[in-house]
Amino acid sequence: MSDVQAWIKETVTTHPVVLFMKGTAQFPQCGFSGRAIELLKSVGVDNLVTVNVLEDDEVRQGIKDFSNWPTIPQLYIKGEFVGGADILNEMHESGELQALIKG
Repeated sequence: MSDVQAWIKETVTTHPVVLFMKGTAQFPQCGFSGRAIELLKSVGVDNLVTVNVLEDDEVRQGIKDFSNWPTIPQLYIKGEFVGGADILNEMHESGELQALIKG
């Protein structure tokens, strides 16, 4: 396991809610990342840890390899990969996201 993979694994397992995104929660650098932040805030996430993949190409590629998912943003809850912006949207509409955050 590379250093980046080890760092990603440690990050997603030591924080309850982690979003790998483009930009920051305050200044998202893409619409999908911004939407993910909005959805998480709307369900009451207050312990969100964000990782700006634009700051580090190794992390940007590493997270795609880690999850085997080609796009950013990527949400992890309790160490488990949940999905990207489209999946978050669907889960929010169905109530699954709220249940996952509360659970």
